[in-house]
Amino acid sequence: MTLDSVLFIPYRQTLDLLSISEAMDVCENVYHMHANNKVQWSHPPSWKLDVDAPWHNHWHVKGAFLPEIPTTGVRLYNYYDNGTRNTVGQLECARYIILTDPQTARSKAIIEEHWTYAIRSAAAAILPLKWLAPKRTKVLGLVGVGTMGINCLRCLLTMFDFEKIMCTSRRVETREKFAQKWSTELGIPVYPVETIEEVVRSSDIGVGGTTSNDIVAKENWVKDGATYISLSRREMDPGGWANFDKVVIDGWDVNIITPEFRAMIESGKFSREELHGEICDVVSGQVSGRENDHERILIHTTGLVSQDIAICDFVYKKAKAAGLGINLPPTDQLD
Repeated sequence: MTLDSVLFIPYRQTLDLLSISEAMDVCENVYHMHANNKVQWSHPPSWKLDVDAPWHNHWHVKGAFLPEIPTTGVRLYNYYDNGTRNTVGQLECARYIILTDPQTARSKAIIEEHWTYAIRSAAAAILPLKWLAPKRTKVLGLVGVGTMGINCLRCLLTMFDFEKIMCTSRRVETREKFAQKWSTELGIPVYPVETIEEVVRSSDIGVGGTTSNDIVAKENWVKDGATYISLSRREMDPGGWANFDKVVIDGWDVNIITPEFRAMIESGKFSREELHGEICDVVSGQVSGRENDHERILIHTTGLVSQDIAICDFVYKKAKAAGLGINLPPTDQLD
């Protein structure tokens, strides 16, 4: 018996196979699947192999089954992090999704997921602003202007017309270069500033997208009526979570296994009872979105592998229809 070949889709081709609007549509559909309990996680939800100095090598593996598509897959990535240099968002780290046929368990595709992961991370966090953003969204604040910050900006520009952007980053030259490029491209002022506090205090929508392990922003910096998006780790001081009018996260089960979130819960700084809901609850209408102009809202995401797998399934189908990808040699059964 000769099996079908496996389609390998390299990074460069994925750039043309997934637009920002397509990524946001897939993310919204998967949130509805979660709201309807139509996603099955792996057990445990995340498998990790973290090797300390001198290697600083980290493997993360996650999987999910999505019967409504239907598709199933595993996401695996390997990166370097010595506390100073982190390659998670860089092309040099290994990052793949493997898809199989959910009915036969035969291999379908291997997708290099640098682009799909990067845009999913942004799209999944920005999407809930459809329900949670302030009515007046004139000032955007970006804490971090690397890959995550840029992709969040791209998603935000599909939803809002900002009058100005405030940005900051660790390196002066990085934020100044970013400000010059995007001010020219968008035709609006982009101000590079020195402190995170200045960015957060001035923002109607603030986005924290750094790779820092330290606390980045303080709750009392978030102004009346603003929404702040925290992208993993400790982008918002755990001591201030309970003071927001609404806190919405992408998933309790996926957050509670992260050390920073678990420590916050175990210390009593925040509880499940204080959580307004998960993003899927807001998207599906099971809990309310923004209810007035004065609410200060925190959105926190750590990432749903279900969305990564759904997006890669979408990319795989487009690639197959367009005759793209590289067909790997099929597995032949010996006689």
